[in-house]
Order: sequence, then structure tokens, then C-alpha cells
Amino acid sequence: MLVRHKGKLPGKMSSLASANQSSGEPEDYSYGNWYIDEPTSGGDASQPDKAILACQHSFPPSLYHTCLAPLSLATILLLSLLVKRRKLCLGCWHGTFGLPSPWDFLAEESGRLVPVAVFGILFTNLCVLGLDDDPLPFVPISSPAGQGYWKTLALLYYPALYYPLIACATVQHQAGYILGCLLSWAHCGVQIWHKVECPETAKVYRYYSLLVSLPLLSGLVLLSLWYPVQLLRCWSGKTAPAGPEVVEESYYGDYLRHVLSGKRSKGSFTVTNPNFASRVLFCFLSYIYIPQRGFRLPLKLILSATLAAITIYQEALLFLVAFVPILQKARAGITEEVTYLLAGFGLVLSEDKLEVIELVKYYLWALEVCYVSALVLSCLLTFLMLTRSMVTHRANLRARHCGAAPDGGPKPQRQGVSATAIFCWMSFSGYQTAFVCLGLFLQQVVFFLGFVVFTFLVIIPILYSRNLLLFRMLESMWPFWLTLVLAVIVQNLAARWAFLESHHDQRELTNRKALYSITFLLFPINVLVGIIVGICRMAISTLFNVIHFCQMDLSFLCHGVDTLDPGYRTYCYYLKMEVSQSHPAMRAFCFLLLQSPGSRGLAGAQAVLRPSDVEEGIHLLQTKNPARNTTKSKQSRVRWGLAYTLIRNPSLLAFRKKTLAGPLANGNQPNPSKP
Repeated sequence: MLVRHKGKLPGKMSSLASANQSSGEPEDYSYGNWYIDEPTSGGDASQPDKAILACQHSFPPSLYHTCLAPLSLATILLLSLLVKRRKLCLGCWHGTFGLPSPWDFLAEESGRLVPVAVFGILFTNLCVLGLDDDPLPFVPISSPAGQGYWKTLALLYYPALYYPLIACATVQHQAGYILGCLLSWAHCGVQIWHKVECPETAKVYRYYSLLVSLPLLSGLVLLSLWYPVQLLRCWSGKTAPAGPEVVEESYYGDYLRHVLSGKRSKGSFTVTNPNFASRVLFCFLSYIYIPQRGFRLPLKLILSATLAAITIYQEALLFLVAFVPILQKARAGITEEVTYLLAGFGLVLSEDKLEVIELVKYYLWALEVCYVSALVLSCLLTFLMLTRSMVTHRANLRARHCGAAPDGGPKPQRQGVSATAIFCWMSFSGYQTAFVCLGLFLQQVVFFLGFVVFTFLVIIPILYSRNLLLFRMLESMWPFWLTLVLAVIVQNLAARWAFLESHHDQRELTNRKALYSITFLLFPINVLVGIIVGICRMAISTLFNVIHFCQMDLSFLCHGVDTLDPGYRTYCYYLKMEVSQSHPAMRAFCFLLLQSPGSRGLAGAQAVLRPSDVEEGIHLLQTKNPARNTTKSKQSRVRWGLAYTLIRNPSLLAFRKKTLAGPLANGNQPNPSKP
């Protein structure tokens, strides 16, 4: 059995090599010069990295989960009891508990910080779970074969563990904020404690565990600061007594005023005396999101964008620390043995061993540069494609708010909400995160292979004038390539100058006999050109699909069969769900109905009806600075504008009478009957 050794060659082999060089005889690179079972000389051998010892936490993760899991369950029970008593009656203690909702994902007026932070914490735990040997630290795993079952169970455990962190904010009560403070402080304190005690791990990379937990720590720190601020506002009485309905009314009313006012503002903010940096930032922000008064992106899109950014960070970090350190160690450990290894495969780069070592190190360095360049390019392109998706989301939402029909996509059978739309709405953020992960991986593979081929077949041969395999192949086939190029040029010139004739600015076909002759004679060459064009078409199509893989608003199939694309189908139904349930005009109209005296009596309002409440709907439809001498004609136009907007709203078609589903649905008048 042959054994390869690190370090320098033994003395006998070194003297033999020096004798061969002095006598002028060529060196023998055969396997006979390899010594078998010889001890290595440890003088110049590269020292391995210092081993990272296993770190034992003073507060082990098993105890952490054993304490926090019951605390989270107790928090859910207390919040359920609190929600039950507040929503039914003050003395209601019987019956089943009402599970508090994590967040109102269809409301546009709710805050964005808490759900974004909690979803980031949850997704970071899922990223760590993929490489963790103990998916459930409080459950001992007897055999490695059972890790798959426990990891599947952990996919349900971690959402339940972090559920109270987001549910405490929806209760909007002092008790909820106090419980949120306790939970966020407990999670954040233990996580920081673990990272300070054991910042290095032997898995993947010594600092991988610390770097991969940065989004988790950031989310916990934000929650640890947000809950105390809300609690202090409750105690100080600065929190507005109005409920979320008033906030919704102000948001949707502002949007409706802007739509019906007739004045289109370019933006809600301007830059006064801008410098170059502020102008660049303003242009970039305007490209992502052009501000419009009263218009906001849905919360699900904000969550999807945040999770996509975390996905790019986590995947780029894993690719970087899992491959680059290995290449660096391999480049640092190159010795003279690599010359014999290459000679065994028939590759002799040079007669000088030192030159061969330097060449191999240079090739490994070039491979590392190609890998890092491909990773940077993949991250930048994914980020740009997601930015472009935000622009498309905004345009599609604004178009559908105005009643525009969807351009392409699946045609739903019913106008109302369907089970498919609800399912697509629930899975939209998860699909978007998965598409970003897969798209970044595909881009990394494709760009890395492309950079390696271009570097080792074009750049390095040109710089060192060796290994010119590609250029020699092109040189041997230059008559073939020259024929193809000349055939393409001749056909284009003939089509422009010989087969077109202009008469009074009208172009007509001429020289038909010559056209038919050239078409027949160049048919075999056009077949070869078609093969080259087909390869280019396949490469361009693959590159386009790989770059745009993370975009769900773009279908990779043609218009007739785009419903077969599951990502695009999910996106279309997601838009349908958002428009039908969160249309600003519909919600503003609902608030107007709730403000009428009859609706207030049916709703059981506790406040006494004031005379000013009757005119609240009229004030809602006025502009921001209404004139005092508003005439009835202006009020009538505003009311007709509201009625037309509600008629054009696709989310209300399912609730209208069947008699209006025909020609009268959009205000069309029937043709008068003939006498």
C-alpha cells in the first residue's frame, strides 16, 4: 500500500534527486521513487490548526428549552384567558380559551417591527436546525438514524416556542406587554450568554455558529427594547385610547381622499438642498417604493422581503465558510509531493519542482477568486431581482386596486375568495424564501463553472502562453468558423441591399430568383449555424431562468400555459386574496357604514351618538384642505366617485345581486328596445 507523506522527501531520495540533476539525467517521476511506510520528517511539515475543544455551557441548551417551553405554554394560556374575557364579557371564566392571533397579516395599519423580528428569529433557528446534531436539546437522541424524525418534530416545536413573542403584542394590554418583556429578555439573555461563553465551534467554521445567529440576536434585541417601550407608554398614558379601527379608518380614509381628490402628488417626501449621496439614496428608494399618500405594501410582502434578505445572508455565509477555508488550507499545504502526483496522471507542468508548486498554488488561488466572484455576483443579482419584484408588486397592487383585470395568470372560476387563493396566500412567504434559496444555489453553481472555464481556458493561457487548448482547437477549426461567419454576413448584406427595393418610401421584395437560389445553396451551412444558435438559445434561456428564479411575479412559461408554473400561480392567487380582503376603498366604505346611526345601534356602541358623527362620512371624502364654500355639486361628484370606485372593485362582485351581474354590472345601460 502506497502512503503519501507530508513535508520534505527523505534524505536518500533527496540525494538521489540531486545526483540525477548533477549528472544531467532527467528525473524519474515513476512510482518507484515513492517510499513505503516511511516516517515523515516533522521539521518543515505544515502544522495543523489548533483543535477547537468542545465547549460546555454553564446553562446548557437542554435546560434552556426545558424552562422556556413551559413558560411559553403558560404565556399562551394566560393570553387566551385574557382575550376570552375581553372579547366576551368581563365575568366570563367558563368555556374554551380563545387562542390569541399572532398578527393581523391582512391589515395595513398594524406595525411591521414585531412580525418581521419574530419571523427572522424563527427562520434563523430553522437554518441552524439543518446542521444541528440535537434538533430538540431536551430530548436525548439514542441513534443518529432517528435525527430525521426529531428534526421534523422540531419544525413544529420552534414555531410554538416563539408564538408567544408575537402573540403578546396583539393583545394590546399591559399584561401582554409584561409577558412579552419577560419572554424576550429570557430568550435574548440566554442566547447572548451562550454566544459569549462559546463563540467558537468545530462545526463548518470556528465562528460559523456566531455569525449564523446574528439575525436571531438582532430580532431578540429589538423585541427586548420594543416591549418595554410599549409598557412604558401604557403606564404613562401616552397610548391613544382609540382602537385599531380608528387607525384603520385614518389609513384607508387617507388613501381614499388621495384617490378621489384628483390631485396626484409625486411623492410624500422631498429632499431639500440635496447633496450627491442623498440624491443617490432618494433615487434608489424611489426605485424600490415610490411613496403615495395612503398606499402601503402588504405585510406579507414585507415579511417575504425580510426573509429573502436573511436567506441571502445565511446561504452566502454557509457557502463562504464551507469552501474558502478548505482552499486556503490546501494552498498552504502544497509540497513537493504534488509534482509526483501530477506525474502519476501524466501531467508535467515544469521540470522545476518549485515552479510546479507555485503554479499549483496560483491555480488554487484563481479557483478561490472564481468562487468568491461567483458568490458576490449571485448575491447582487438575487438582491436586484428581489428589488425589481417589489416594484412589480407595487404596480400590480395599485392596478388591481383601481379595478384593472389581471394580465395573464390563472383565471379563477369564481369572483369571490376560493380555497386555492387562501392556500396560496398562506404559503406565499414560504415559497418566496425557498425560491430565493434555490435560485441563489443555482446561480452560484452556474457562475462558478462559467468563471472557472473562462479563467483556465482563456485568461491564464493568455497571461502565461501555455496550455492553449482552446485557442489551438479554434486555430485548427478556423475554416469552419470563418465559413459560418461569412455565410451569416453575406445573407444579411444580401437581404439588406440585394433583395429589398424602395419605391416611394415603400419597401418591396425583388430579385426573387437570386433569393431562391441562395436559400437553396446555403441550406447546409444554415443547418450548422442553427446548431450554434440553438446552443446559444439554450444557454441564454438557462441563464435567464437561473437569474430570475427567485421572482414569483414572472412566469417561465409562455402566456397560454403559465398556469403550469406553480410559483406564478401562487403569486396571482396571492394578489387576488390581498385585493379582495384589504382593498382600501372597500374598507373605507365599511367604516362609513359603521359610522351611520343604524350600524352603530346594531353593533352595540357604548358611546352616545353625537350630531357631528352623521357628517363624518362626508368629511372623510373631502380633501385634506377643503374649501369652506363647498357646493353640493362637489359633494355629489365625490359621492359618485366613491360609487364608481366600489362598482369597479373586483372584491365586491361576489356580494352583489345576480341582477347586476349582467350588462348593468359596470354601469352600462341596456340598449333601448325598438318600438
